[in-house]
Amino acid sequence: MARLANLYGVTESLPAAIPKTPNIQRTPSKSCRIIKCQAKMFENFDQFEQQCSSLALKNTTRRSVLGIASIALLAQLDTNNNASLAVEENQLWLTGPLPGLPPAENKIFNEETGTRTFLKKGIYMANIGTKGSAHRLRKYAFDLMALGDLITQDTFNYVRRYLRLKGTFMYYDFDKVISASSVPDKQPLTDLANRLFDNFEKLQDAVKLKDLPQTQSCYNKTTVILQEVMDRMA
Repeated sequence: MARLANLYGVTESLPAAIPKTPNIQRTPSKSCRIIKCQAKMFENFDQFEQQCSSLALKNTTRRSVLGIASIALLAQLDTNNNASLAVEENQLWLTGPLPGLPPAENKIFNEETGTRTFLKKGIYMANIGTKGSAHRLRKYAFDLMALGDLITQDTFNYVRRYLRLKGTFMYYDFDKVISASSVPDKQPLTDLANRLFDNFEKLQDAVKLKDLPQTQSCYNKTTVILQEVMDRMA
């Protein structure tokens, strides 16, 4: 039996190599060693447990505050950077809500309801001038004429959203074109716009009902008027 060197049980001679044993516990971190050493000084374990909980809460709170402050700082820097770049490059940065679309000056609204049911709210339309509006009317009419092959039983929601977006732009573009036209051309353009938008509303109602035959029938009638719009805006 090996002779003891001191009261703590350290042997006088150690083996040349200590074999590795499985499931051995890793060396605790510095904070754990400090807490364990301090635990020996407590006579009551409840006191030790209370200090551990207090220390963990303090560290967690500190990390949370630092994390929130870092996120807020990065968000502020990113916002300021984006705003400055937008002002310098294209000046399209909007610091407030989107400007509302003005009411139509011409009688292209539904006289029974005072508006058009397909109009989409909350969109921004840049002022591209009368010629730009006429060009867009022709382009959007062409886009809607290419929608026929996509009308199926599974695409009603897509058709409805697409019709609302294109129809809203065409509504205000028609108003701008009619306002800038000569007196003899105002009434024919107004009649053409009303026929188109009346069919838009019927088409939208058919799409809401998810009635495929009725939707296709309304769409076929609408394409005839869309062709008239393309010819008129050419």
